[in-house]
Amino acid sequence: MGNAHGHRKDRNSHNNSNSYPTPVPPYYKYGPPALFQVPGFTTQPQMALSLPYTNVDSCLRALAGQAEGFGRFAIGGLHGPLYHVTTLADDGPGSLRDGCRKKEPLWIVFEVSGTINLSSYLNVSSYKTIDGRGQRIKLTGKGLRLKECEHVIICNLEFEGGRGPDVDGIQIKPNSKHIWIDRCSLRDYDDGLIDITRQSTDITVSRCHFSQHDKTMLIGADPSHVGDRCIRVTIHHCFFDGTRQRHPRVRYGKVHLYNNYTRNWGIYAVCASVEAEIYSQCNIYEAGQKKVAFKYLTEKAADKNEACTGCVRSEGDLFITGTQSGLMTNNTISNLFHPSEYYPTWTVEAPTDALKHVIQHCTGWQSVPRPAEANELPLRK
Repeated sequence: MGNAHGHRKDRNSHNNSNSYPTPVPPYYKYGPPALFQVPGFTTQPQMALSLPYTNVDSCLRALAGQAEGFGRFAIGGLHGPLYHVTTLADDGPGSLRDGCRKKEPLWIVFEVSGTINLSSYLNVSSYKTIDGRGQRIKLTGKGLRLKECEHVIICNLEFEGGRGPDVDGIQIKPNSKHIWIDRCSLRDYDDGLIDITRQSTDITVSRCHFSQHDKTMLIGADPSHVGDRCIRVTIHHCFFDGTRQRHPRVRYGKVHLYNNYTRNWGIYAVCASVEAEIYSQCNIYEAGQKKVAFKYLTEKAADKNEACTGCVRSEGDLFITGTQSGLMTNNTISNLFHPSEYYPTWTVEAPTDALKHVIQHCTGWQSVPRPAEANELPLRK
């Protein structure tokens, strides 16, 4: 089934742990650890894939603090009560909008399934978990806006059919941080599916399915926003399924891509623009008619005299069906970041057919039951 490069998170090694609210006991970990991969060494083949998040459905709040990568501190509404969405109405008592605007921490769950037609952006305030497990919720019309907020988890939702100028499925700007978007399906919005700009940082996007779309994911606003040099994003185990471009397109930020499957793009797979640093690790790139995976665009930062492009380092990526990497041989990568400078371990597999199969079938909204609260679980005897 492929080699397990078993980067696994050590939850006791967080730096600056006193700077962030931490989950109350029990602090959930994954299942049995995979083999640990030391740079420069190899691991022996294993019979099964080593995948992340094997235990996050064990009880309701097991998601909190469990993201891999830059969004690893996101705890969402861990310390707040449950908020039950009881109506598909756009606003009013029991609505999703009503829960998201409240200032206190909340863990938002759904008692209904169906489509919520948003007439305007739905603003999400800090310390919220929007947990779609146990139901099938689709947001349409507009999207979610994460504006100057922190500690937000968005899990197991569908986004489809957003209409209007500058309408994104999930818009993260400005100055938002500690965000985790997990296991969502996104398609067919007039602008982006996920846009991360204006000094928003420390974000993880995982296990999401992107389809039927043009400008999929933008990281970094435009060359005038030099403050976007602070942006740090991890994207892993996602399926970019025939979307045209921006998987992602990056300006300024540091982006770690691993174990994603990108196929049949219409222009390019990944784009590095002004001062971007992209670390692409063990991803699968499968071209259709357009063969080049990596594209470079030259732009001038507002505080620099000369224009420049970004950098891409490809490590262990798989290019199939005639895909050309497009990597620039003269691209300066000596100063490109390495993820281990920011987080100690992560879960990454060799890019095999087995991994491709898992990503095709286990990304996006999933029909999984809503886990019980920890205090609702039966006691062990």
